[in-house]
Amino acid sequence: MTMATAGPPWTWMVGALITALILGVTEPVFANYVASCDNPSAEPSGGTRDLGPRSGEDIRVDDGGGSSTRIVNGTDCGMNSQPWQGALLMKPNQLYCGAVLVNPQWLLTAAHCRKEFFRIRLGHYSLSPTYEAGQQLFQGIKSIPHPGYSHPSHSNDLMLIKLNRKIHKTQAVRPINISSHCPTAGTRCLVSGWGTTSSPQVKYPDVLQCLNITVLSEDRCKKAYPNQIDATMFCAGDQVGRDSCQGDSGGPVVCHGTLQGLVSWGDSPCAKPNRPGVYTNLCQFTKWIQDTIQSNS
Repeated sequence: MTMATAGPPWTWMVGALITALILGVTEPVFANYVASCDNPSAEPSGGTRDLGPRSGEDIRVDDGGGSSTRIVNGTDCGMNSQPWQGALLMKPNQLYCGAVLVNPQWLLTAAHCRKEFFRIRLGHYSLSPTYEAGQQLFQGIKSIPHPGYSHPSHSNDLMLIKLNRKIHKTQAVRPINISSHCPTAGTRCLVSGWGTTSSPQVKYPDVLQCLNITVLSEDRCKKAYPNQIDATMFCAGDQVGRDSCQGDSGGPVVCHGTLQGLVSWGDSPCAKPNRPGVYTNLCQFTKWIQDTIQSNS
């Protein structure tokens, strides 16, 4: 048997182009789930809020369009109003999770966002890969998920990522302090991210989205998700069904100017009445965060 020989360079280039057109590969493909990420079909009620494979199914994935606008029913954030907001990217510029700058060289994100490779973008307002003045790019050189993180329950859903160097502090990039107080029902907070602005169809915003949400009581949270809520979580939302959604995972929930939580999980589709978003309750982890940063600096 003889081995086929390669043709001229233009032959395989044309062949690759034809193959891509046949397969419909006409835009960037978002990150698929890997072993360290979660399959929303195994979720107790819905799914995590990171990006999944591009498909038409509603399993907190991302493709298509919708009629709703913003985070779901939020608004464009003000320029530089969330300077701690980070984006976790797959090569070259594909968003798959949000993150929060909590130290000049450390980010927080959701543990279910863990990948083998981290590319981080800070100080960038739009979802576009186009360079923006003030943006800073980093590599993640170490990721440390909370040792108590469990799937599919998503208890202890947080992870620290060490940057390859310290940030240059500017009006567009600076850390936020973590609240030492646990949230109380009725507290008004703000969640931000570049995740889909509609659900179950998905549509991505041009710029970072902000949404005001209200912390719900523990009883109301547990009623919405029976036997799924523990002390490492809190619920937030409101009566009109505003919500975070796919692509927002690991992003910040800010209350009274301090970091209170991280986008973790929720029902699918997003923004359903009486099915609020569920967030990592960071007041439970301040010592672990401080100790982990100190011992790995």
